[in-house]
Amino acid sequence: MARFFVTGTDTDAGKTLISAALLFKARQQGLSTFGLKPVAAGCERHQGQWCNDDAKLLRYYSSQQHAYHVHNPIALPAAIAPHIAAAQQQQTLSVSQLLSVCQPSLAVEADFHLTEGAGGWLVPLNDGTQGTIETLADFAIRLDVPVVLVVGLKLGAINHALLTAQMLMAHQRSVVGWVANAIQPDMQVQTENIQFLRRWFAQNNIPCLGEVPHCAGIDAYDEQQLAKVAEALSLPADR
Repeated sequence: MARFFVTGTDTDAGKTLISAALLFKARQQGLSTFGLKPVAAGCERHQGQWCNDDAKLLRYYSSQQHAYHVHNPIALPAAIAPHIAAAQQQQTLSVSQLLSVCQPSLAVEADFHLTEGAGGWLVPLNDGTQGTIETLADFAIRLDVPVVLVVGLKLGAINHALLTAQMLMAHQRSVVGWVANAIQPDMQVQTENIQFLRRWFAQNNIPCLGEVPHCAGIDAYDEQQLAKVAEALSLPADR
């Protein structure tokens, strides 16, 4: 079973689209799949529970499909930083708590098991008022699985990508690949940005898993549309 953690250079870098496309591609290759969103901020009430659109998409492309809460154990209403969204619900998040509620999810047997983070690598889980500040990176480090980095292409992408990658390496994470995701329709000198990133990541032995063109208005639930994203990607190799 191959397990991976997907992080991004920022909020809206395209982690969920890329995660869904990777799950779809793995399923196309005959692999069983499972997608997990441990904590999601920005939910709507559905049949008595809070549900997040990103988590629902990961569940849709999981061949091992379970009850919603198994794919998204912590769902918070407000679309803001998770630690603030939790505080608004009189909750406090922690790494130990997240690991505990994710145990049924992490126990799911699938050939391709994908966990998607929230926002960027260092998104806070709490504000440290009850101890040391913890981030989602601390949770990912405890999972100890290889990381896929989604780079949202926009002005500043190079800086965001290198900062995130260097932090991943400082945390001794195995970065098995990065994805260039065009989140803007008209980014200036996009090709030159990608060329630089390809050289930098190659020098650090991190392969590019693909370049995804801008997908304005894509319906990710439409498998024909998502297939075009999946075609641009290679599955990460566990190492």
